[in-house]
Amino acid sequence: MRLASSLDPATRWNEISILLTDNEGIAALNKRYLDKDGPTDVLCFRYEPGPSDKAACDGELIVNVERALEVGPAHSGVPEELALYIAHGCDHLAGQDDQTGADFTQMRERELAWLKEEAASITEIIE
Repeated sequence: MRLASSLDPATRWNEISILLTDNEGIAALNKRYLDKDGPTDVLCFRYEPGPSDKAACDGELIVNVERALEVGPAHSGVPEELALYIAHGCDHLAGQDDQTGADFTQMRERELAWLKEEAASITEIIE
């Protein structure tokens, strides 16, 4: 969330939970909360702070592991696909939208850059 926070520095984050599910589970939630049919890769919900939350937001990411298993091998791999879904959800939690093709492209480029930066940081630590 650190990288996504740079998009909205005024927002403080308390807790972000991640729920792993399958096509059936995420499709049911997609229908229930967004009135959309079928599975998707990630759903996210941002909860604004209440009076006792010390002005910090909470968030929830619901990640479709089954989809990552299906499409990951054709992309960069399953772990990378899951990381991309999480980055995409964090991008949305930070207030970004992908309703247009240009918005989606901008978000995807940013998410891939975040993942590359994080991978470089991990490599640096290991070495």
